[in-house]
Order: sequence, then structure tokens, then C-alpha cells
Amino acid sequence: MPKPGVQLADNTKFGKILTDSAGNTLYFFSIDADGNSGCTGGCLTAWPIFYTNSTLLGTGLDAGDFATITRSDGKPQTTYKGWPLYYFQSDSKAGDVNGDLVGKVWFVAKPDYTIMLANKQLVGNDGVAYDSLYQPNLGITQYITDDRGRTLYAFASDHFKHNSYTKSDFSNNATWPCDTLVSIKNVASLLDKSKFDTTNVFGKSQIVYNGWPLYYFGPDSLKRGRTKGVSAGHPGLWPVRNAYSLVAPQ
Repeated sequence: MPKPGVQLADNTKFGKILTDSAGNTLYFFSIDADGNSGCTGGCLTAWPIFYTNSTLLGTGLDAGDFATITRSDGKPQTTYKGWPLYYFQSDSKAGDVNGDLVGKVWFVAKPDYTIMLANKQLVGNDGVAYDSLYQPNLGITQYITDDRGRTLYAFASDHFKHNSYTKSDFSNNATWPCDTLVSIKNVASLLDKSKFDTTNVFGKSQIVYNGWPLYYFGPDSLKRGRTKGVSAGHPGLWPVRNAYSLVAPQ
């Protein structure tokens, strides 16, 4: 009987993880937040691409979460929730997870992430490239996304677990939606899950990180890899968050 092209395996450290048919661990690369593979050239020696044309999936996996992209080198690569999948060269046997946290940009592929991390150039709604200090500059910034690479933002005027932006009638919620994520399952291993919580916003639940309520930006249109919100109002008013972000003020 043929084996599934991708299946779930139980791992003592990470719980459920994605593997190939032989149980070899698969990985996400945070540079790939926009859905395109940023691993090329010599990178592929350490991180071989994963591709399967099998339509068979292991129990617990949804075919709608999988797709195939054509890489810049013309090769096909399987994606999960938009993240291209890879092996790690230094995994010597099924069940090895040695690639997680390598360079703080590689993460074991899990089916139940709520929060992931991206490493990308910030580009505002004004078309300007910004660095991590929200100055017009080229430079890669690491920031929190949801499981499908969609950027989450904080509001600089908020306080610890207090949303000061959303109106009681939610008339401005389309611009900065606050109620799309309502619970946390798993987070990328560079992040501390205990720093995530929820707060009540006029009867709705909003995810907070380090005390900062988290929002999407409407003009990002829930498209992965977009960071248009970093220039809204003025650069830095709606910052991204990462593992090194300070706790929100009381």
C-alpha cells in the first residue's frame, strides 16, 4: 500500500510535526514568508528542497493546505500553508529535528502553529523600504506573523493588554482588525509561548504578545509577506514585534 507523500509524526520535543513518507523531518524558512523560496545556490546543499507529487496525505492533514510552487531555478517545491518545505542535511535519521532554530530562521514544520516568524525587508504602504528602526533603509527585519505568513502589528499608543485604538462599535476594525486571531496553539520556537495572552476588547478577544495587543492591517488584504502597515500614520506608529520586543508599558 503506498505511503502518504506527507504525514504527521509524533516528536518528543515538538509534538506533531510534518515529515516525508519515511519520517524525515520537514522545515520552514522564515525568509520565505511571501511564499517564495529564498533558499538558493549553496543554501540548498544544507537545506534540500522537498517535493512530492503524491496526493496521499497522512491522517490529520488537509489537502487544501498543500500546493506546489515553481522555484526561480525551475524546480517544483511542495508548500504547506504557503511555506516552502525543506529537509536538513544534518538530520541523519527519521525523527531528527536538528534544523530547528538554525540561524534563528529555520523552524520545524508543524501543523498547529498560530504564530510564525518572518525575516524580510519591511515595505510600507507608501512603497518605501524601512529598516528595523523604521528609517528609510534597506535591511532585513524579523517579525511576528500568523501561521500563513501574514504580518501582525502593535499600536505604539497601546498599553499593557489595553487596546486604545478600536472603537466600541468596531467601526474602525476593518482598517486594523483586532479580532481575527482569538487563541494560540503553538509558536515558532524562538518565541516564548508564555508571553502570549488575550485581552477583552468590547466583548471580543484579542491576542496580545508581551502585553501588546496584535492587529492585522486591512490594506495588507491578508496577503502573506506584506508589511504595508509599518508606514501607516507615521513610520513606527504601528511597529512589528519579534522575540526581542520590550514589554508594553503599563
